[in-house]
Formats: sequence, C-alpha cells, structure tokens
Amino acid sequence: MDVILLAAGLGTRLRPHTLTTPKPLLPVQGRPLLDWILGALPREVDRVIVVVNYLAEQIEAYLKTQQHVPKWTTVRQQQPKGTGDALRCCRSHVQSERFLVLNGDDLYGAEDLRRLSEKPAGLLVHAVDEPSKFGIVFTRPDGTLEKLVEKPKLEGRQMANIGAYLFPRRALDIDLPLSARGEYEITDTVSAIAKEQPFFAVPANFWLPIGTVEAWEAAQGADLRPVEKS
Repeated sequence: MDVILLAAGLGTRLRPHTLTTPKPLLPVQGRPLLDWILGALPREVDRVIVVVNYLAEQIEAYLKTQQHVPKWTTVRQQQPKGTGDALRCCRSHVQSERFLVLNGDDLYGAEDLRRLSEKPAGLLVHAVDEPSKFGIVFTRPDGTLEKLVEKPKLEGRQMANIGAYLFPRRALDIDLPLSARGEYEITDTVSAIAKEQPFFAVPANFWLPIGTVEAWEAAQGADLRPVEKS
C-alpha cells in the first residue's frame, strides 16, 4: 500500500525554528517528526510518497537514510494551492488501489492507523473541545460519514477530522473546485468519495498535532508509546 505524506508547508507558526529546518524534521524526543510518522505506518505500507516544497532537499536527504520504508519518492508541489492540490500532484505516482494520506506535522497512533487501513475508505476522527477551530465530522448510526463541516459554530465536544485518510485510487481523478480561500481542499475529495461509497469515521485513541511552538515543546515530554508499533 502507498502512503502520501503532506510535507510541503512553510511551518510559519513554528518560526523561528523552521527558518532553517522544515517542520517534518523538527526533533521530537531526539527523533525527527517524520521519523515518528514513518515508524507508525501499518506494516502493509511498502511505499511512501512525500509531497515537498519548502527546504525539500533536507527532507530528501533524511529519506535516503531512514530505515522504515525501503521504497520512497518525493513530489514537488511547485506552487502550493492547498491539500487537494498536493493530492492531485501525486496522480501519476500512486500505484496501489487504496492509499493513505497523512498530515506531515501530526503524530498518529500506530494502532489507529492500522484500523483505518483495514477500511475500504475512511478518515481518523478525534474529540475536540473547540469545534469552531476544526472540520467536524457527522456520522450515520453505522459509523460512516454523513457530512463534514468546516469550523461550525457549535458548543461542546465534537468529533474532528484530524488529517489522516484512506482513499480508493479513483479519488485522484476527482476534479476539485477552488474553495472560498482560493485553494483546493482534500476535504472536498472526502465528500465526493463519501457520496459514492461508505466512508468510515474511525475514532483515534491518540493524536498529537504539532503546529505551534507550544505544541512542539509539549511533545518533548509526551507519552509517545502509542505511536510505536507493537
């Protein structure tokens, strides 16, 4: 199975640390963030496609030394226009009939990724206390996606999309519209596939987003045992 890792961002909220180091290579407990992500991938993943742009040469140099996945390639997102655009850049590179897509600045539990990989299509979800900051997932009684709403004005804990997806290969052929912010959104791909087939919302037991300096510093003392495969 192929996996696409989205690692092209500038990491502006992590400056000044990302001025000379790309966000996926920031150290977390002595290992690059990207190393933790690769180490948590399901065993059936045998090929990694990393979407790069900012400080891409450093990411490529790391990939040459990593021991997790023997087959890898990078895809340059020359003029980034959103996560949907990053997905579209990989059209000619994905070889498997199903593939994972993961944010390159989040840590996911290995067991959660394994359970997601067993579905025909789906995404990981996790409870959040401030739904207005996230894409919120609404499900049917059977656990499949009914709709995905970006940053709704809701109160209380809700289940959020945390940026880990499993798509059938035909997801790469969907023509996406430009969003209101002038980007192509991967969530539009989710909605399109969910109209064609059951798209499962898989609850994640572990999720550690590392998008700010404060989150990165907190990760240095976090319990990362769920990220390691058993």
